[in-house]
Amino acid sequence: MPPIDELTKDQFAKIAPMLPGREGHVGVTAKDNHNFLNAVCWRLKTGAPWRYLPERYGDWKNVYRRFSRWAKGGVFDKLLGALTDGEETALLLLDSTVVKGHQHGAGTNKEHQQP
Repeated sequence: MPPIDELTKDQFAKIAPMLPGREGHVGVTAKDNHNFLNAVCWRLKTGAPWRYLPERYGDWKNVYRRFSRWAKGGVFDKLLGALTDGEETALLLLDSTVVKGHQHGAGTNKEHQQP
């Protein structure tokens, strides 16, 4: 079973026909779309800089260059639209480093505090 941050073969098979660089698609056939998408998933999951991409995904500069082209070309937007059946989807991402709690938010109710 692949690591949790990687696409399974079944998951990839569902989206493979929508990706640029596939066999029979106009232009250059991509070396490995599956491995590339796993690299993107790893990067998004970890938040690490591209230069720390594990070697199993290939040269980080090439992966980043391809990611940038796909992002500018709207590939990820089209993919998300297809996977959500074209529904308007609002994404909400929260990062605990920017969500500040009130200074008293971690305490208990005053009613339950011991004297």
